[in-house]
Amino acid sequence: MKTAILTDLHANREAVQAVLEHAADQQAQDYALLGDFVGYGADPGWVVDRVRELVQQGARAVMGNHDRATILGPSPGMRLEPRQVIEWTRAQLDPEQMDFLASLPLTDETPERLYVHANAWAPADWGYILGRFDAVRSLHATRARLTFCGHVHEPRLYHLSRLGRAGDFVPTPGVPITLLTQRRWLVIPGSVGQPRDGDPAACYAMHDTAAGTLTFWRVPYDHDSAAARIHAAGLPRALGERLALGV
Repeated sequence: MKTAILTDLHANREAVQAVLEHAADQQAQDYALLGDFVGYGADPGWVVDRVRELVQQGARAVMGNHDRATILGPSPGMRLEPRQVIEWTRAQLDPEQMDFLASLPLTDETPERLYVHANAWAPADWGYILGRFDAVRSLHATRARLTFCGHVHEPRLYHLSRLGRAGDFVPTPGVPITLLTQRRWLVIPGSVGQPRDGDPAACYAMHDTAAGTLTFWRVPYDHDSAAARIHAAGLPRALGERLALGV
């Protein structure tokens, strides 16, 4: 089974379309969607509808912090730009789209895999995994051998040996990585809709359970059109301009 892992789509229609087309070309048979389907971008309704279609076809999906803020309203501590987008997004979505976001769980777990937006130790608190310490803390909070997280917009792979030795690296796109069974793994695919590692190409990962491998991918897309939609919607211009820079 080949499962495409997508996260942090952020209402970026052009990026989502490009990634789904690429995943289909790679013979994806299933999808796992790790939240933040809205926020920052100008096409929240289209992206939510596409995610809902995939879920109806059997995909797994969990809630992200921007999804939750859209349901409940922005928190007092949210920065000005994302707050403005959340308030705008709430006015764009119809009741069915809002109900779908509200129905999403914080986690989705199988005997071997955990899907979660932020981390395993406190999914509802939205703490970031910023290094090995955070990754090990998350791995210790679940029995799953493989944990798939979003929230951090830069691709990275962490591993933990049976002796407690942790490591991490930035994966090379398109190169399959064998997920050794004697290790536990935490996978951060990077963001589909708003990469922040200096590369504007959309991120996702493909988990091949039959081969026991994971492949990270970068997919170029029309970020100029995505930015133009943001500007046309009257959202903060910086949110469109950053797409071309991958920051």
